[in-house]
This record gives sequence, C-alpha cells and structure tokens, in this order.
Amino acid sequence: MKLQITSTQQYQTVTAYDDAGIEINAKYFTHSLVMLPEIAPITWAVDHFDALTTEHFKQIEAQNPDVVILGTGRRQRFVHPKLTTVLTIRRIGIECMDNQAACRTYNILMAEGRKVALALIIEPAATTDSKPSLT
Repeated sequence: MKLQITSTQQYQTVTAYDDAGIEINAKYFTHSLVMLPEIAPITWAVDHFDALTTEHFKQIEAQNPDVVILGTGRRQRFVHPKLTTVLTIRRIGIECMDNQAACRTYNILMAEGRKVALALIIEPAATTDSKPSLT
C-alpha cells in the first residue's frame, strides 16, 4: 500500500509498507527496526516474535518515547508483560498490532507531534507465519 506524504517530511515517516518490509522517507528496509520521528531507523536484532527479550525493550526504553507501537509481524500477537517491565516502570505505554496497523498508527501519532517509537519485527520470508489469525 502506498501512503500519501504530508508536511511531516522532516521526520521519519512511513511512506509505504508490504509484508516483506517498510519504506521510510522513500528508503526501503527489509529488517526489523526501531525509529522515532526525529531518530533515523535503528536496526533491531529481532528475527521473529518468539525471539523477543527484555533487552530488546531496554533498547527502545533508552530512546525515551512516550508510547511504543510494536509491529508483531503479519498478525497481531501480544508480548508477555514480564518482557515489557522496563517500559511499564517508566510509564511508557506499549501497543501491539500487526505491522501494517503499526505503520498507520505511527504516522498518525507522529503527525500529532507525539514522541512515539515504532518497533517493527520484519521476519525473513521463510519464517513468516501465513496462517490466518483467529480473532
């Protein structure tokens, strides 16, 4: 899906996304990453959802966001609360959603001037789960 670029071009903006990756300010990424509106994408060493550890969330916490939008891949999954304790202690909110919803939500919050972190898990094509979500 191609997204409309708005007056937020001076910030890190999701300009397109698909199942294989994300385009940020017209640059395409195919690996997991973390970014904030004023901080360029940082490689996030998470190959798949089940690999998440507390250390991954400490990396995000160090960026001092107000809220974290966690893209969990092709489908929405929820992180065990013990992994996000570092965020909870600092009163940093976290919302889990599939990557496409995470990209849309990030752009909206970024356009509102919020200090939002986008953390996306982009799984290699061979390991992505194509089973339909049972919600």
